[in-house]
Amino acid sequence: MTQPPAPAMRAPVRASRVAWLVLVSGMALYFVAIVNRTALGVAGVAALDRFGIEAAWLSILAIAQVATYAALQLPAGALLDRWGPRRLMIGGALLMAVGTALLAVTTSLPVAILARVLIGAGDAPIFISACRLIPLWFPPRRVPVLVQVTGLVGQAGQLATSIPVAWLLHDLGWTATFTVLAVATLAVAALAVRGIRVPAAATGASPARASSLRESIRVAARPAGTRLGFWTHFLSLCSANTVALLWGVPFFVSTQGLSLGQASALLMVITLTKMAAGPLAGSFTARHPLRRSWLVLGSAVATALAWVAILVPDTPRSVWELGVLMAVIGAGGPVSLIALDYARTFGPEEAMGTATGFVNVGGFVSTILGIVLVGVTLQLVSPDGASTYTLDEYRIAFATLLVPWVMGMAGVLRNRRLARADMAAAGVVVPPLREVMRRRR
Repeated sequence: MTQPPAPAMRAPVRASRVAWLVLVSGMALYFVAIVNRTALGVAGVAALDRFGIEAAWLSILAIAQVATYAALQLPAGALLDRWGPRRLMIGGALLMAVGTALLAVTTSLPVAILARVLIGAGDAPIFISACRLIPLWFPPRRVPVLVQVTGLVGQAGQLATSIPVAWLLHDLGWTATFTVLAVATLAVAALAVRGIRVPAAATGASPARASSLRESIRVAARPAGTRLGFWTHFLSLCSANTVALLWGVPFFVSTQGLSLGQASALLMVITLTKMAAGPLAGSFTARHPLRRSWLVLGSAVATALAWVAILVPDTPRSVWELGVLMAVIGAGGPVSLIALDYARTFGPEEAMGTATGFVNVGGFVSTILGIVLVGVTLQLVSPDGASTYTLDEYRIAFATLLVPWVMGMAGVLRNRRLARADMAAAGVVVPPLREVMRRRR
């Protein structure tokens, strides 16, 4: 595997107690960020009534956050290279709290969209900053697994969305639910002020930090391996995000005859699968760095087959069949984090934050595309423009997720070939799988 230039700071040989405190603090902030990000997923039906909107406008309300998050990944990565993770993470948490508080009190759609933009802006630097902290405090052999564990703990925030947030929404209503979430975000930000820090040897300025955003992006995106990371994220995250962030609950309740509790439980399957698959994906990545793309491609094929099994029949599916779909697309979450390992091993050290932000854009670009495709298609195929849609209309709408799937597969296959060519030029040859199997036999 090709490696980036030698880092300015030597990686630690052993993890200290301070390292674990930093990791836990970063995980806590990411947990809260996920809750803020996905809370609208269980509030989709309530949002239709609160703001008096239809599916297309609900899509816009959902993608306002995701679009802002995606648009700010590259600037956040560049700022991460310049300012370090601590200031970005604490500032992002405060911005999320402001956005969530605004969403709690408004009944105006434009103000709600502004609130979602603030939430997306605050969310943007949290995960890439948490992942940047890990190689600063932990030895390289632990980095892939700890990145997955960070994603696992953060995705538990989606579990909190599926159960406590849904319960609060049902019992206390919209305003009280989002007010509680804003206060919780402020509390975790206060704890992170003490817990998150950067090693003294990593706080010095470097020449790369003075470069422009355009130059940082150019340097970060130059390696084919970094672009492979972008398309890995793009391909693996689309289905799970499209379902969890917006369209899952309306689909389950309106067309599958499930209660809100059952729908929330199905979303919980996505999270539980991510939590179970995360350490496995991290271990596989650490042990087989030359075969990471096979896990990406296998997950993508499984996702396509799972959607076919749900969308081809013209009758509602059983709960267990829907649960299988949630489990398969949920596994794409940990697989998408392989993209960050591509950024770590292919990206240049002087633009590592920008490279991480670049690959992290992919899944949210595909998420925006997926949410918009489903929402606009529902609007187009519905004969009366109603806010409740039929099973056949949802089948057509979800079938449009084939578009980002094809784009992602093409991007992964092309850039995998280019990355392997770069590796071969550097003297690292990936042997064909059949040769590896023959050697083992």
